[in-house]
Formats: sequence, C-alpha cells, structure tokens
Amino acid sequence: MLLSTLVLILCIVGFALIHSLLASLPVKRFVRRSLGSKADSLYMPVYNLIAVITLIPLGYALYKYPGEFLYVIPSPWRWFMIAGQVIGLIVGPGALRDAPHRFKLRAQLSAPNTPEAGHLNIHGIYRWIRDPFLLSGLVIMWLTPFMTTNLLIIYILTTVYLIMGSLHWESRLVAQFGDEYRDYQKHVHRIIPRFKPYYEK
Repeated sequence: MLLSTLVLILCIVGFALIHSLLASLPVKRFVRRSLGSKADSLYMPVYNLIAVITLIPLGYALYKYPGEFLYVIPSPWRWFMIAGQVIGLIVGPGALRDAPHRFKLRAQLSAPNTPEAGHLNIHGIYRWIRDPFLLSGLVIMWLTPFMTTNLLIIYILTTVYLIMGSLHWESRLVAQFGDEYRDYQKHVHRIIPRFKPYYEK
C-alpha cells in the first residue's frame, strides 16, 4: 500500500516538474531564440504531446494500484456527476477557442502595450471567469462518482498543482497585458463564475 502510494506520488511530482519547466518563460525564451519563428507554431503541440506522454506512467500506476474504495455514488446521482464532468470537458476546448492569443508563444514573451502582446480582448467564457481551466479541472476530478485511497491522494496533489499553476498563469498574463489584466482581475473571479458577464471598458 505504502509503496504503491509512493509510486503514484513520484509519477505526479515528475509530471508537475516537467510540465512546470516547459511552461516557464525562461524555457520558452530559450526555445524561441533557438528555433526562431518556427517555435511559434511548434511549441504548443509539442508541449501538449509531452504532457500526455508524461501522464501515461501516472495513469498506468493508478490503474495497477487503485487502492481501496472509499465510496461509490449510486444512480441516479452518479449521472448528475457525470453530466457535470462532461460540461467540464466542454469548457476546456471552449476556453482555448475564446482566447487563442493567450497561448501564442511570441505573444507570451512580449511586453504589455506592444503589437506582439496584443489586446486582452475579453469574450466568451472569460466574461464570467478568469481561469476556466482551473474550474473545469476541479469539476472533472471531484465529480468522479467513485473514490479510492490512491485516487484521493492524486486528486489532492493535482488540486494543489492546478491552483499553483493558475497563479503562475495569471502572473504571466500580467506580464503580457499589464494594467489591462490587473483591471480585469478586479472585476472577475479566478474560479467562481460571475452572475453577469463582464464587458471591457
């Protein structure tokens, strides 16, 4: 039991370290200097591919060492939870569609108020919430209609990592958009959606 838990923790820590390193601005600057404009189109696909590959050992370890069941939610309640997870799965791609300029490498490395950094341009789901990825990730995890001991440990560690990643993501957005993003932070919560949509002034 203890050994399987340690294996899972090592897997999630290894993923977090690799993912965080690749998401850091120094690494992105190095890649941009090395590859030039090619990095703009290659970085995100390669970044996502590496994320998937580094998650495979964690998935396998969790499959092999699930731990003891803590609970299983019966029907019909489990279907409400699964419906919530499906909504969470829809939110992620929607957030990418609503703000593609936030994920362009060249823009991320640019200073505020420059043509490369671009305009914040709040629309879509970002009118209600600042970090839809954090919310969708938490919803997908914690609405799982069953729970085991090792799954609970992974979910707790992943929740901490997602929150820390959200803080890092926001600091990067401040670096890209400056006061424009700081003003947006004052009006829209990071994880609790607004009742009324936000509109830029």
